[in-house]
Amino acid sequence: MLEAILLGIIQGLTEFLPVSSSGHLELGKSLLGIEATSDVTFTVVVHGATVLSTIVVFHRDIFDLIRGIFQFRWNEPTEYVAKIIISALPVVAIGLLFKEEIESLFSNNVLLVGCMLLITGGLLAFTYYAPHEGKEVSKTKALLIGIAQAFAVLPGISRSGSTIAVALLLGIDKKKAARFSFLMVLIPIIGANAKDILDGGLASSSVSTIPLLAGFIAAFISGVLACQWMIAIVTRGKLIHFAYYCGIVGVGSIVAHFTFF
Repeated sequence: MLEAILLGIIQGLTEFLPVSSSGHLELGKSLLGIEATSDVTFTVVVHGATVLSTIVVFHRDIFDLIRGIFQFRWNEPTEYVAKIIISALPVVAIGLLFKEEIESLFSNNVLLVGCMLLITGGLLAFTYYAPHEGKEVSKTKALLIGIAQAFAVLPGISRSGSTIAVALLLGIDKKKAARFSFLMVLIPIIGANAKDILDGGLASSSVSTIPLLAGFIAAFISGVLACQWMIAIVTRGKLIHFAYYCGIVGVGSIVAHFTFF
């Protein structure tokens, strides 16, 4: 129960904050000896909770997009959804072509996580020099942001951090960058979870119902708070603080690998 709550909180916070949820869960497994993250059911449940967090925070935006689509004509909501679909293409391609290779990286590889966190920190630091042009998300920019999301399959590369950082470096307005980053994750996560369910990955689980529920609630509540917090952080241009954090944790992980593991 306590492990499920802890992992749920970690997932909820780090899914939206630019510090890599997958990297922190890998560090949690290594440092605390927690094995629940290797259970497909638990992974699907906590990721489902963060999807629900996104839907709750952006429910008005999502409703407007759905309403626009059902007008059955090319309009602003339809074009925005098209951009989201374009952004999902790189990560979908990577997931389908290199699924086994990606899964092999999630094996308590503290050294890899440390190195990737340093990359995340460097990328976040570059946003300090991002142009403040207030541009819109074009189809080309959506694809570039999607490529950044594809690299985030590596544990330690933050999905929200990389996508928001690339968007800001492309001159996109801060609020629009955060909005697009959080909405674009819905397709990959829902798709990946659906695939796990259809493949029978949920048929056997080492986690009982109550811990699963506890993990879901913890991930959902922390996800809602982190999502709202991250929007405010991006708007105020405070990503540099997370760059320092990723640098410290990255160096600490590398040192820990050579010292303890």
